[in-house]
Amino acid sequence: MTNDNPLKRILAVRGMGQVLTAAAGLLIMCVVFSYVNPSFASGRNLANLLRQIVPILLVGIAQSYVLITGNIDLSIGSVLGMSCMISATLMSGGMHPLAAVALTMAAALAIGWLNGALVSRCRLPPFIATLGTMIIARGIAQLVNGNRNTDSIRKMVPADVVYSAQDAFRDIFYLGKTFGIHNCVWLTLLIFTFFAFLLSKTRTGRHIYAVGSNIEAARLSGVDTARTVTVAYVVSAFCAGTAGLYTTALSGMGAMDAGNMYELYAVAAAVIGGVSTLGGQGILLGTVFGASIWCVLKNGLQFAGVSVAYQNIVIGVIVIVSVLLDVIVRTDMLKGKFKKKTTS
Repeated sequence: MTNDNPLKRILAVRGMGQVLTAAAGLLIMCVVFSYVNPSFASGRNLANLLRQIVPILLVGIAQSYVLITGNIDLSIGSVLGMSCMISATLMSGGMHPLAAVALTMAAALAIGWLNGALVSRCRLPPFIATLGTMIIARGIAQLVNGNRNTDSIRKMVPADVVYSAQDAFRDIFYLGKTFGIHNCVWLTLLIFTFFAFLLSKTRTGRHIYAVGSNIEAARLSGVDTARTVTVAYVVSAFCAGTAGLYTTALSGMGAMDAGNMYELYAVAAAVIGGVSTLGGQGILLGTVFGASIWCVLKNGLQFAGVSVAYQNIVIGVIVIVSVLLDVIVRTDMLKGKFKKKTTS
């Protein structure tokens, strides 16, 4: 007889327990911060919060894909910064935004492919491989505009042009609204939906989980592990590159320090949302809550008058606890499986 209990069916989904825990934590934080300072729940602040979540969620999706394969991507922040600088340099020099976006994303995807090749085919440890590409991407970000920030991306627009292609670019990635919600939120929702579907409903997604759970078993089962790892790194680079375009639209220029520390923000968003650092576990819905918790914490603590130093300490403790709980749970699961094998 099948169990039709809806709650049990939900909890049976891979990693859903951690997702519900993160969702409950997010709800509690919102209630507490609203009580401490009612301005936290104002429409204006909530709209700003949604835009603050966008880049954190994008890099969180990026890191989630890689973590699920049992690897890590330290180049995410530098790819974001490189994409910001390349796109802003091209547009401030007069290139049409469509062409600038295409070239920018090609550069980002090239870094993603290189990461995948170094890890899966050259067998470099992911920490070392992506540390190297992190430095390379940051160097490219510094070189593209002569080691200085760019001018406004509207610099080469004729003075008599009221609404330029550069303005349209900023509306799509940051300023514009559709149905009262900023377009960057809709764009991020679209990206999340696509990659969540890819991870949960396709053979590629099943292979990503299989590689993260046991790469040797996946290989023996016929999974092209090198291709699967490369796909994860390319997805990571795509999301980081998109976050770089968002950063360009946000500031209207390119900054060489764009993306600093974002590889760590990406890990935080993923692991707080239940993505395992040991591989093979986690869903992107959890990453949404992880990114939201990160941004709500920073925003709420600011409204509460807490200094940046204490904000960082609180968030750091939460990240450590999230990873520690994941390690404890996974270790207990492995012990349970071992006991069943020995007693059978």
